[in-house]
Amino acid sequence: MAKGPRITFIGAGSTVFMKNIVGDVLQRPALTNAHIALMDIDQGRLDESALVADKIISTLNVGATVSTHTDQREALDGADFVVVAFQIGGYEPCTVTDFEIPKKYGLRQTIADTLGIGGIMRGIRTVPHLWAVCEDMLAVCPEAIMLQYVNPMAINTWAIAEKYPSIRQVGLCHSIQLTAEELARDLDIDVANLRYKVGGINHMAFYLNFEEVMQDGTTRDLYPDLHRAYAQGLAPKSPLQHMRCQNLVRYEMFKRLGYFVTESSEHFAEYVPYFIKQGRNDLINRFQVPLDEYPKRCVEQIEDWKQQAEAFRQSDSIKLTPSNEFASDIVESVWTGKPSVIYGNVQNKGYISNLPHGCAVEVPCLVDRNGIQPSSIGDLPKHLVGLMRTNISVQEMTVEALMTENRDHIYHAAMLDPHTASELDLDQIWAMTDELIEAHGSWMPAWCHGPAKAIAA
Repeated sequence: MAKGPRITFIGAGSTVFMKNIVGDVLQRPALTNAHIALMDIDQGRLDESALVADKIISTLNVGATVSTHTDQREALDGADFVVVAFQIGGYEPCTVTDFEIPKKYGLRQTIADTLGIGGIMRGIRTVPHLWAVCEDMLAVCPEAIMLQYVNPMAINTWAIAEKYPSIRQVGLCHSIQLTAEELARDLDIDVANLRYKVGGINHMAFYLNFEEVMQDGTTRDLYPDLHRAYAQGLAPKSPLQHMRCQNLVRYEMFKRLGYFVTESSEHFAEYVPYFIKQGRNDLINRFQVPLDEYPKRCVEQIEDWKQQAEAFRQSDSIKLTPSNEFASDIVESVWTGKPSVIYGNVQNKGYISNLPHGCAVEVPCLVDRNGIQPSSIGDLPKHLVGLMRTNISVQEMTVEALMTENRDHIYHAAMLDPHTASELDLDQIWAMTDELIEAHGSWMPAWCHGPAKAIAA
């Protein structure tokens, strides 16, 4: 029996995500004998994930094996691939705190997990745990590839590259492929006939071209179709009515920028200062901005998980459908040498030449036995770069705070955030940041609770 890769999941209690990745992996013939090492600090969730993994193996009738671990280094020992998917502080208390305290100051958010004050706080409490994974990887599996699925993606990727440059890592997100599927569906085009190139930063990457491959092999630019559809308005017979109702922020930015962004309208509304403003509910209504979307989604997901968990326990087999994640492509390509192309978040080493060296960029990557090899995009349009830099500055100062253990830089990150700066004055930003750090308590690194050197009046 041919040996398979050892794939370790850190945060395996994210059972549905684990199910999708394991299901994808074990349906690839070269990977059916993989060993799946599941690690989580919650024994109950860990046991549930092990049950699901065992049922996937039984359903597919493959030779894979499973082990469970509460000790991180033990789980990582000998790993070929490390899938990281955890949320430090969970929905309660940390996500709730990240929404409720800013609201007291008049700062409203939609998702708050990648940028803004919510993303900054999540980054500060998440990165030290990712660094701990890196430490253990260096000790027991230094050649393993980390498949990093944790938000805030760009901050995490940047911080890992800064402190542990020898770790082979890639940040993975599904926004590019999901948006392509949405656009194909609403344009009534087979997604297999799309051709596009994307470049930028995570959640603010853009389709630099977006085309349909015709039967004769030529391509047709689809951007004029999208522009025309948005210009038609929300007429009931418009073929894109449903999509545009959910994506008005993105379509409006597309109208202004000329390029379609890869992340959802609910995310994008809080990355820029144009759509969420105090006293401007007309904007909220006009662009259908879903304030407090993430807490609502968390509650729904928790309830949905309870129902799925019960169904998993009662069923002898598990229904498997392909996910939109790149993990199995990467594992198969590295393990077998069969090449694939994915979009990954990596440290910028000139891949996008007019974005800062060292920041985290999202670019196409060739994957084969040599690992993950980012490709060069060159210069992006300058107006897109200008917009990205407003977000990169926040990411940079958050990473700087973590690297230097300097609390002052948490305030600096917050004051540079486009949405926060458009809503609050400096005294409010400082007071809100203080209150958030205090409320998060031990979820934050100890250095955060030391005195700040630069304190507003």
